[in-house]
Amino acid sequence: MTYDLDEQEQIDALKAWWAKYGNLILGVLTVVMLAVASWQAWNWHQRNQAGQAAGYFEALQNAARQGNAAQAGSASATLRSEFGKTAYAPRGTLLAAQAFLDAGDAERARSELQWIVTERKDDPLAPVARVRLAGVLLDMQKFDEALGYVADPAPQGFEALYADRRGDILYAQGKKAEARTAWQAALNSFGERNSQLRSVVQLKIDALGGASD
Repeated sequence: MTYDLDEQEQIDALKAWWAKYGNLILGVLTVVMLAVASWQAWNWHQRNQAGQAAGYFEALQNAARQGNAAQAGSASATLRSEFGKTAYAPRGTLLAAQAFLDAGDAERARSELQWIVTERKDDPLAPVARVRLAGVLLDMQKFDEALGYVADPAPQGFEALYADRRGDILYAQGKKAEARTAWQAALNSFGERNSQLRSVVQLKIDALGGASD
């Protein structure tokens, strides 16, 4: 096939342009295709991880309902070790901790809660774990350590729960005036919400009467 002069000049210009930029364009296209493939693979991995984690979480729930703390602990350990970055891990750990508490194993409950506080400290459930861990330590009479987990400033929305638990710990230490102050702070933080919890805290204050340290 023959080309006229203009067509031949266009073809030569295109060849020259491709010779100069062709490798760069192919390189960019390759990077884009690899990025797309990697993104799809990552999404598939995340979905697969979430699906497997959900299975272990369901098994943990069933074990906890049946009062099988050992099985709940085993499922929780798997969630932490293999699916620790999923939302199921801290949720499962909270359930396992409660199962151990119900079984009278405070030390195992403490270990479960400690994982959330240490390894998932930015998780939305971490403040809940801190309050519960403080409660476990209170039962173990580790008062100073317990106070450390519910010290001010509390995360937003947990001011009342932190103050209430501080009051419990301070009362157990015999510091009744400080306990009253903490419980009053809890009442103030509850506002008009959580009427049932407010009633419980008010009962604690009323039970103190005029007592002081």
